[in-house]
Amino acid sequence: MSEISSVPTYTLNDGNTLPAVGFGTYPLKGDEGVEAIHSALEVGYRLLDTAVNYENETEVGEALRRSGLLREEVQVTSKLPGRHHAYDDAIASVHGSLERLGLDYLDLHLIHWPNPSVGKYTEAWQALVDLQKQGLVRSIGVSNFTENHLSRIIDATGVTPAVNQIELHPRFPQPQMRQVHERLGIRTEAWSPMGKRQAPLEEPAVTRAAERLGVSPGQVILRWHVQLGSLPIPKSSSPDRQRQNLDLFGFELTDDEVADISALGDPDGRLFGGDPNTHEEM
Repeated sequence: MSEISSVPTYTLNDGNTLPAVGFGTYPLKGDEGVEAIHSALEVGYRLLDTAVNYENETEVGEALRRSGLLREEVQVTSKLPGRHHAYDDAIASVHGSLERLGLDYLDLHLIHWPNPSVGKYTEAWQALVDLQKQGLVRSIGVSNFTENHLSRIIDATGVTPAVNQIELHPRFPQPQMRQVHERLGIRTEAWSPMGKRQAPLEEPAVTRAAERLGVSPGQVILRWHVQLGSLPIPKSSSPDRQRQNLDLFGFELTDDEVADISALGDPDGRLFGGDPNTHEEM
């Protein structure tokens, strides 16, 4: 198996860095989940993405300990659920995540969804700002926030998120949100970066590039993310697929190939109608 080219890093707006590709851990649980996450660390992933609502923070912590890697070699992200948006609840929630993970600090903590009908995401953001000052969280960010949600928390606190993790894949490439992030200095992270059941693995725009480069269609889609400046967090429990999904830095798409893949986008391309203005997760 060829050696994976080293994974570059992005410098965030707070001066911290993240690897340019991470490992998504949903829905990996139990002994099999620990095995899969441990395998990802062995393959070379150094960014793990979990959440309170994934109910697998314990498994992520166990896999990290089992890996034998130094704590500072691996970056761990978790996320605050909607039921914990009130300020005191948010503080307690992060402490709970640290306890389940068995860690002294988190590298990145996100508000999972804005849940606008609850109207407390600004409180949750203030809690993360304060936890960052205490050193319990190195970088703070959000997930599934719109431009309006971002404006509200920035206006309220003066602190801009380092990351916004959004649904982003070839069927839903989110050009407007990527422009907003560019303007504000926020790093775009992508959940479901392939598009799950809608993954365009057999679309000519993808297969032609894969054939030209001698890589898999999945690698082409993840490389498309890299060239957009989007940080993908693919999930796989197969070591071979994990290795492929990380091996994105020894080849390059042409500008035309990137444009052709972006052209697969659909304004209604969301996987399950997860519009942050209406979809809520507690």
